[in-house]
Amino acid sequence: MSGAKAISLHVAVIILLFALNFLLPEYHHGVLARVMVFAVFAMGYALLFGYAGLLSLGHSMFFAAGMYGAALPVLHLGWSAPLAFVAGIAAGTALSLLIALLALRTTGVAFMIVTMMFAQVFYLAIIYFSPWTRGDEGFALDRQARIVDLGGNLVDLTNPTARYMIALLLFTIALFTMLRVVTSPFGRVLVAIRENEERTRMLGYNTFANKLVAVVVSGTVCAAAGAAYALLFGFAGAGFASVQYSILPLLWSLLGGAATTLGPALGALFMYYLVDITSGYTSAYLLFVGILLMLLVLFFPKGILGTARDRWARWLP
Repeated sequence: MSGAKAISLHVAVIILLFALNFLLPEYHHGVLARVMVFAVFAMGYALLFGYAGLLSLGHSMFFAAGMYGAALPVLHLGWSAPLAFVAGIAAGTALSLLIALLALRTTGVAFMIVTMMFAQVFYLAIIYFSPWTRGDEGFALDRQARIVDLGGNLVDLTNPTARYMIALLLFTIALFTMLRVVTSPFGRVLVAIRENEERTRMLGYNTFANKLVAVVVSGTVCAAAGAAYALLFGFAGAGFASVQYSILPLLWSLLGGAATTLGPALGALFMYYLVDITSGYTSAYLLFVGILLMLLVLFFPKGILGTARDRWARWLP
């Protein structure tokens, strides 16, 4: 029964987002498309942080790997958008596997520091190869390169409606993939590792292998978000590889509920609009954002959906 409730809730969220495509004004239409892409980034991060208990400060490199893995072939090789999207995901998967094999030799705070160091190296590499990556300045993709030919039907990724629907499709796939993963035996093992890794190992589970898979899946989802961002919004820049973009998904996850499937998306939506609205009234908007975030931490210690699950809805995944 609880599984049916969870699926119904997730389907209802997708239907609501689909309906908003026809109801939102132009400005919010564009904002929500961007938020959905960032929500996928947050969901990928939350799989590792919320379920496996691994605190990473290096996920910006996976997002940026997907972004540059998709954008650079379009810019320099003239690849089509679908092929570039696959290349972006492949780049993120390969990088996450490499980082996992190295970083998982550490635990706790050491894991956090090592991932942050790798992310900084990745950021500096983007700056170093600025003749190709354009460094901090970044580069925009031509409109013609973002027109996709699907069996004779042209899909223009610069079109607001097409962009929104593709962002929604990506969000839907990521959301239900995360739901399937966290409710599977693999997801249960990740939770067991988070709660007591030594006991999980004594029960016969290969904790290193499970954490390795978690990092690769997490990095792949984040790379998909980065590749989609580059192709849908036509821009790639080194700023997306900075430490700030490793902290943001952590913040979004904590706000919405790190160990919930919908929590990271809710946190991304809440934070994006909170900054957007308060910055329209005052230049000291970060002060009000900080106060509100402290209140949320006090009254929703496990995030909005995490606390709601503990208090009222035990069936939330």
